[in-house]
Amino acid sequence: VPYDHPIGTKRLILDTGYFETYNRDNVTLVDIREASIERFTPQGLRTADGNDYELDAVVFATGFDAMTGAAKDIDISNGDGKRLRDAWAEGPRTYLGLMVSGFPNLFLITGPQSPGVKSQMILSIEQHVDMIAGIIDRLRESDARSVVASEDAQRKWGRHVDAVANATLYTKANSWYMGANIPGKHRVFMPYVGGVDRYKKTCDEVVAKGYSGFVFER
Repeated sequence: VPYDHPIGTKRLILDTGYFETYNRDNVTLVDIREASIERFTPQGLRTADGNDYELDAVVFATGFDAMTGAAKDIDISNGDGKRLRDAWAEGPRTYLGLMVSGFPNLFLITGPQSPGVKSQMILSIEQHVDMIAGIIDRLRESDARSVVASEDAQRKWGRHVDAVANATLYTKANSWYMGANIPGKHRVFMPYVGGVDRYKKTCDEVVAKGYSGFVFER
């Protein structure tokens, strides 16, 4: 049973019989934070405390750089020498998880600071695609060449995202939501946890106000 973080701040195990598995005679639970894996052996592997474990198979669970890793790996530049990985060096900042200030015509789908991974993904993807399509339609109708999130709108949205996260227990866990599984990654809670309904209402208000917070440039 987890003891180093509040319940619910990491994904809960919903599988039938999960905890009972650890009481089986052929199962041993080893905390490799206390005794790390030292090397493989012909029979299995050995940990730093000198214990050998016989195994039939090894499954590598190497983790993933959630929410920002894929975009940063592409090495996106705005054309003026500013790179997305540099802009996100101290944590991702976006406007609604859709765009990043200073990066024209760059759209994100379920990006950081949107409900994304804390929602039903198909629902959130569809909502984002619909909104992006609307922004592109507005871009064409206004005969503009580019659209970008304003710095002020991004700053205000970031403050709201942080305030909602800090009202929960999520920030108390060293989870991948915080980027804690990546050495050297800046710790910041990345998803928006105010609810999809609240988020969609905000997006609908933005659209109703003529896409407030988005700057269309000719």
